[in-house]
Amino acid sequence: MRLTVIGTGYLGAVHAACMAEIGHDVLGVDVDTAKIEALAAGRTPFHEPGLDEILARNVEAGRLRFSTSLTEAAEFGDVHFICVGTPQKPGSNAADMRYIDAVVDGLAPHLHRDTLVVGKSTVPVGTAAYVTERIRTLAPVGTAATLAWNPEFLREGFAVQDTLHPDRLVVGVTSPADEDLLRAVYAPILDSDSTPWISTDLATAELVKVSANAFLATKISFINAIADVCDAAGGDVTTVAKAIGYDARIGPRFLSAGLGFGGGCLPKDIRAFLARAAELGVQDSMAFLKEVDEINMRRRLRTVDLARELVGGSFLGRNIAVLGAAFKPDSDDVRDSPALNVAAAIQLQGGRVRVHDPVAIDNARAVFPTLDYALDVDKACEQADLILHLTEWQEYRDLDPEVLAATVRSPRILDGRNALPVERWQAAGWTVRALGRTFAGTTV
Repeated sequence: MRLTVIGTGYLGAVHAACMAEIGHDVLGVDVDTAKIEALAAGRTPFHEPGLDEILARNVEAGRLRFSTSLTEAAEFGDVHFICVGTPQKPGSNAADMRYIDAVVDGLAPHLHRDTLVVGKSTVPVGTAAYVTERIRTLAPVGTAATLAWNPEFLREGFAVQDTLHPDRLVVGVTSPADEDLLRAVYAPILDSDSTPWISTDLATAELVKVSANAFLATKISFINAIADVCDAAGGDVTTVAKAIGYDARIGPRFLSAGLGFGGGCLPKDIRAFLARAAELGVQDSMAFLKEVDEINMRRRLRTVDLARELVGGSFLGRNIAVLGAAFKPDSDDVRDSPALNVAAAIQLQGGRVRVHDPVAIDNARAVFPTLDYALDVDKACEQADLILHLTEWQEYRDLDPEVLAATVRSPRILDGRNALPVERWQAAGWTVRALGRTFAGTTV
């Protein structure tokens, strides 16, 4: 099939490459000329495991190419996927829909034959309804241009796997013909996997995505609230999480207490959900999401407070090593990164901060140019009075605490992700602190 993917950011680039990988002819479209040139040369503009190979392979095979022209997209494609971002609107909790609107207004006037437009972006419920009317108004083909909604459920670091082997495919459609067309698009995936297929109306499909993100955010903030109780009562949040995770009704995933969530999805999506609920008059039913957001943001303050305690009550004159800049491992995404937020807060309080990350340093420097950055862990930790472990990269878990002790000025570490082998660090003479945990023999 001939597919277009409009918007070649994180979601769009992955979707375009993976649709070509399963055999379709794909045209990726974006207004960013530099990004299009890089993708056309087989280079990804961000770090995502496995994507480089798939992109290069399909560009070389001719199944995947890129353009900046929506006119070309309209002429080329039978199905058009909208994959542009919906960031938080400045000065508001609501989603900024300008990029969705720009795609619709740019594409629809060039639709001269039967076509299906498919939204994949995360949007407030009700978006599909107004987009449908907008397309019908602007498209020369009128009602023969139809709209479906097919939300994405990608995890950064696992996006290729989640696209080629999804745990479910959800489509919001208005006709059996549109569902059949989407089944044909995903036929190679449906034929090879026992992937659940959920067909529903447009509003429900929109709600599935934001509901999933709201639930995940709630689960993370719940265990972080329990971590606060553990700190006050002398409990161990990792044991609490492990024990309740055995309950099949709860499950162990997203119960890792620590610094909290960040990135370009969960924070802005729960805020947009709150804003849309208020517009619909059901704000009281979603009011708990405000506390979910506030619990999450307080984790950053709590981490800074613990770090300050560990260095004697003041950061002035102290060397602080921060391990991690990306908001999660296996990604170079620093949008709303808790790690960088903590690093910047400590610097503002007089600490000399040096940051390391395996892949995200360039992106971090663009956002926080005043922080100091190191290309290797040893350099970041040189003469450090405290190490903060804030992004759970595997290479940090594999560090040898005995070797690293010779590099620092004081062997103290705050594990902001509850991911390090504590006993090993303590055996090497380190003072270890973590959120929601107390350790025998730990001193401040």
